Amino acid sequence: MKSQYIIKIKDNDNVAVAIYDLPAGTEVLPGLRVCDEIPQAHKIALGDIPAGGEIIRYGVVLGYAKEDIVRGQWINEHMLDLPESPSVENLPYGTNIVRKEDLPAPVRDTWFGYRNKTGPAGTRNLLGIVTTVQCAAGVLKVAVEQIKKELLPKYPNVDGVVAVTHPYGCGVAINAPMAEIPIRAITNVIRHPNFGGEIMVVGLGCEKLTYDRVLPKEDITPENVLTLQDYAGHDAMMNAVMEMAEKKLERLNGRRREELPLSQLLIGMQCGGSDAFSGITANPSAGYAADMLVRGGATVLFSEVTEVRDGVQMLAARCVDETVRDRLAKEMKWYDDYLDAGGVDRDANPTPGNKKGGLANIVEKAMGSIAKSGTSPIVEVLSPAQKPTKHGLIYAATPASDIVCGPSQVASGIGLQIFMTGRGTPYGLDICPVIKVCSRNEMKDHWFDMIDISAGAVATGEATIADVGTEIFHMILDVASGLKEPYSDQYGFHIDMCIFNPAPIT
Repeated sequence: MKSQYIIKIKDNDNVAVAIYDLPAGTEVLPGLRVCDEIPQAHKIALGDIPAGGEIIRYGVVLGYAKEDIVRGQWINEHMLDLPESPSVENLPYGTNIVRKEDLPAPVRDTWFGYRNKTGPAGTRNLLGIVTTVQCAAGVLKVAVEQIKKELLPKYPNVDGVVAVTHPYGCGVAINAPMAEIPIRAITNVIRHPNFGGEIMVVGLGCEKLTYDRVLPKEDITPENVLTLQDYAGHDAMMNAVMEMAEKKLERLNGRRREELPLSQLLIGMQCGGSDAFSGITANPSAGYAADMLVRGGATVLFSEVTEVRDGVQMLAARCVDETVRDRLAKEMKWYDDYLDAGGVDRDANPTPGNKKGGLANIVEKAMGSIAKSGTSPIVEVLSPAQKPTKHGLIYAATPASDIVCGPSQVASGIGLQIFMTGRGTPYGLDICPVIKVCSRNEMKDHWFDMIDISAGAVATGEATIADVGTEIFHMILDVASGLKEPYSDQYGFHIDMCIFNPAPIT
């Protein structure tokens, strides 16, 4: 149900969301007037709710009223008690499987990318230089600027040079059980599809993360690895990096884009700075694009454990078999224990900005977050930074933090990411392009030259989810093919490589 003032998602919802700021006294439905001034994207009570009564949006109980709420009242985050988290035990699976032929048909079925010997194709042709330890980061960053200035102009078919630095490698419990996560992330980033199979790893020489932990023996050669402590002084060190880089650039310069099927495309879905419109406009539109990609044979990852945890039963219903369901439950349980060990619960996730944007708690945030996965069956579940082995929709377990989720998806091999936001963020990744989609037109008007697509017209009724989803789909293929450049790449707004490390620091 939708009026010019409010949006109600499900028939049994007893709250609706304000499309605009609503002054007190506004008649939003016949006979229903706003009691208080209600900010845009915040909730209005559609009927009286007694203390302890359910507050329902998306057809889901967001929480329980702490006090009596009257019809027309503004409902904010201070007025709800959080419900219990759904159990991950014995979840029904495969009860909501949408047939591939019932997904929206892709309007294009090819794109232009860089074919690799194995795995998905690249969306960019980059020289990636990866460190084994943060101690080498300063040298590498300076060297990369020199490479860009002196070498890159000689190799016009190479899109750029990326220094992959990270806060890991030494002062860590390298053999701790959970150390496998950051080590796996670094190992997989070295072979990212956008690096064209060229390996260039720079170490210091005394770190715990030695080459043999991230490379097979046959790849640990003078052509691929460089140890800074082996060189006498600044000039020798820089010259060694430059010489190795030029050999890699020469080979990368021979790569060319070619027309490829959608099955060669691997993308990620993420949201950050979400608001109450995210689950109405931007995320469902991205989900529609995801469904088209999956039907066309592409692979789509979605993530963020705490932001799907309260909808785990919905995801289990889309798991294609018991094995996938069990992996999903295992990842949720691991994260429950991880948060519990840290002395926090899942509701530590929503930020002040999320709440200002109308999201009362993690349940409401999760319902909107799940929408970006579309409706496709879930064919595989990955642990953080694992690479997929199947085509289709895949749940890749990661923290919800934007700056950790993105690098985790990069380690899984995405060649492009779609990032939905309601509040706005300059987030971007240097290893692969990021398309920014906002949930409301006001955000696009404010950041007119930083947001690529607005889904706000869905809220105002000027466009449908299918309309915006198709626009997103076209931009995905255009950006992946190198025909368009999203704003984050135009400005070089790229975050650091914050790999997920739950292991101890010694």
